Amino acid sequence: MPGFSVTEIEPWREGDELWRGLRAAFPPDIASHSTRQDFYFGPDHLLRRHDCHVDIAGGFAAAQYVYDIVEADGIRLPTKRRAYRSDAGNRPILDRTMVSIDVSNARFT
Repeated sequence: MPGFSVTEIEPWREGDELWRGLRAAFPPDIASHSTRQDFYFGPDHLLRRHDCHVDIAGGFAAAQYVYDIVEADGIRLPTKRRAYRSDAGNRPILDRTMVSIDVSNARFT
């Protein structure tokens, strides 16, 4: 799409897994958390973590984890999201939960 760019970045190590990284640059006219966002994918190619700088809420670094994947009507999606503030090394500050979302009974009609 015009105005967007995506580049591969260094992978992120989480525990014993190495997650492949992509950086997306959003055009300024797209409403989003920030114009630069990083996405990390597990060995199964599913999203594990989404990093951004939350410009819309005072400008802080955040790491959002997605997990507990289920299949709903043939579509795989996470049922849990947790977003934390991040420190200078991009490590989540686990006692600083910013967003907590749980999904149940997911289905598409």
